Amino acid sequence: MPHPTVAIIGGGPAGLLAAQHLAEAGVRGVVVYEAQATPGRKFLVAGHGGFNLTNGEPAAQFPPRYGSRQTEFARYLAHFGPTELRRWAAALGIETYVGSSGRVFPLDEHKPAQLLRAWLQRLRELGVELHTRHRWLGFDGPRGLRLRDERSGQELRVAPAATLLALGGASWAKTGSDGRWAAEFTAAGLATVPFAPANCGAEVAWSAFFRDKVGRAPLKNIALRCGSHEARGELLLTDYGLEGTPVYALTAALRPELARTRPALLYLNLKPELMEAELHRRLSQARADRSLPEVLRQTLRLGPPVPTLLRELAPAEQLKNPAQLAHLLQNLPLPVRGLRPLDEAISTAGGVAYAEVDEQLMLRRRPGTFVAGEMLDWEAPTGGYLLQGCFSTGAWAARGLLSWLEGAGAVR
Repeated sequence: MPHPTVAIIGGGPAGLLAAQHLAEAGVRGVVVYEAQATPGRKFLVAGHGGFNLTNGEPAAQFPPRYGSRQTEFARYLAHFGPTELRRWAAALGIETYVGSSGRVFPLDEHKPAQLLRAWLQRLRELGVELHTRHRWLGFDGPRGLRLRDERSGQELRVAPAATLLALGGASWAKTGSDGRWAAEFTAAGLATVPFAPANCGAEVAWSAFFRDKVGRAPLKNIALRCGSHEARGELLLTDYGLEGTPVYALTAALRPELARTRPALLYLNLKPELMEAELHRRLSQARADRSLPEVLRQTLRLGPPVPTLLRELAPAEQLKNPAQLAHLLQNLPLPVRGLRPLDEAISTAGGVAYAEVDEQLMLRRRPGTFVAGEMLDWEAPTGGYLLQGCFSTGAWAARGLLSWLEGAGAVR
């Protein structure tokens, strides 16, 4: 097998976009190696619940979504942000729109598989080669790579002029995002941050009575708080705890709380649109002979499963006192004993330590080897920020790769 000019390990959004940008810049010999039978597996799975490509919020609000890495992501987003992503999709024949939530989706007639097919066709037209069922096994000397052809079992060695590693995080292992690469990095003396679940459910030890009576039930238009962090939306009560956008958004704040103490507390506000004083006023006007479910339904339009939830978590005497009940309705403590398993998480925190890469996302200890996508140590909430982050880091790494290749005389 001839040595490629650029080897891209991983056929997800970061790797494929980097391949496209390099080929469009005139680089020949761009080869993508993907361990799965088809590329873009996690990309397609992410589209099952609504294909949220990015977000339409103002550009200034975007970098803080990446938490401690907002400075770096400000650069990546300035290079390839939501506007560029929507233009890229349009160039593939996929028009997008901004939904009422600010999230950006393809028009309803466009499915994830259509976008991926159009994208792969574009890469073929540009001369990018794709080798599926080729698993990365590790490094081979200062710039070489070891691969295994999973069809034949044959081990291969390639020595490209430059490499991009875009191997993904450690959630949804069935899509190929299994984090197995981390052991090879450790063996090579490259620092990684241990993987941790992000954008995942939280576990609460409900009583057997509560699990049987409530099962799975939504709580709409709520606010959830962890320390100084708050998120709004719809929360889903499940037999093991909590799911939904608000709890996903708070996993980054919840992890250190769980490391400090268990259970850690999330505070649920069932009526965030009202002041506590107004809740107290309404509850005080309720007739004394009314049951808790009747009071909540008639004064605040709070039906099941709220009464059962309050009885599960609060002392009975507090539920009889209008002032204490008003406070509980906006500060109901939810005792979280842990997060759902790593493989159930939508995404992961952890990965390649940022100290290992330079500003161009090149490994400092392996010149010519770049890293992009979820295998870097960053996290972001759902809402289009995860995919945007993968695309943006892929585009930024391609920029660095092109500069490296030009400096090395590998391209003209």
